[in-house]
Amino acid sequence: QVQLAESGGGLVHAGGSLRLSCAASGRTLSNYAMGWFRQAPGKERDFVASISRTIGRTAYADSVKGRFTISRDNTKNTVYLQMNSLKPEDTAVYFCAADLRGTPQRMSAPDYSGVDYWGKGTLVTVSS
Repeated sequence: QVQLAESGGGLVHAGGSLRLSCAASGRTLSNYAMGWFRQAPGKERDFVASISRTIGRTAYADSVKGRFTISRDNTKNTVYLQMNSLKPEDTAVYFCAADLRGTPQRMSAPDYSGVDYWGKGTLVTVSS
């Protein structure tokens, strides 16, 4: 069993930055591909970014490429999402996800449903 806890959300003006963290407990995070997903009010949960277990391969949604960066520190059992140049349309609850068998590319697929563990989410609000 893995418990994931997101933090770092909040209110920021458009153009600003936030860094989200996802801390894992229960099992070592290095066994899992990790991803960030987000859900805006009234919309489905969408893929944002993902990262492989150890060598740092990544994948990003087109809407965040060049603005967001996913990274991980397996020694701290933590995954990060650095978000720069934030826009009002980035407003959402951001969820951390762990996949024992997945890859970053698989996690980015529209039909992907392989998450083993979800965090409870952290709210990011970007004002215009």
